Amino acid sequence: MRTYFKNILNTIEKSVQSMDEAVFNQLLDECQTVIESGRKVIVSGLGKNVPVCDKFVGTMNSLGIPAAFMNTNTAVHGDLGLVKPGDLVILLTKSGETIESVYLTKLLKQRGADLWLLSFNRESTLTLEIPKHLILDLDHEGDAWDIVPNNSTTVNLIVLQGLALNLAERMGVTLADFKVNHPGGAIGEQLKNV
Repeated sequence: MRTYFKNILNTIEKSVQSMDEAVFNQLLDECQTVIESGRKVIVSGLGKNVPVCDKFVGTMNSLGIPAAFMNTNTAVHGDLGLVKPGDLVILLTKSGETIESVYLTKLLKQRGADLWLLSFNRESTLTLEIPKHLILDLDHEGDAWDIVPNNSTTVNLIVLQGLALNLAERMGVTLADFKVNHPGGAIGEQLKNV
């Protein structure tokens, strides 16, 4: 069993190492600029990327940084109203070929959103449609068929959490700021005397 976990961790590490740091820093710069100009960062995904997006938005909200989630499926059924011109939208799609994501991209361009793609396919419809993209390599999903969204969603979570925490550091978010947004639970209890 330990071999399984070792292989998973090695695959994830290799994937994260494939990230272009300059591109990540460009995304970080643009997120900071968007937020400081009074706009927000929106993440959009579907399927198993939904909880990944929710976790990112939860972290951003705890840090007091404006962020929202828009389900790629429900976007075209009214949720597009969330997106204002100048908002930064990060689309998550492993293949870069998902029909819903391709359609949503066209609509987001019409709205004047700053579009970014987080994907694992270097040559896809969306890498052509969205010039600003953070593409990572992924050797395997970690299941017997190499199809269950497992390693890809874990890497997406790591990248987005890294984005949130680096943004917080850049923007001078303090523990006192975090405390105001997180008064409950064990963390709230721990921060009472801070």
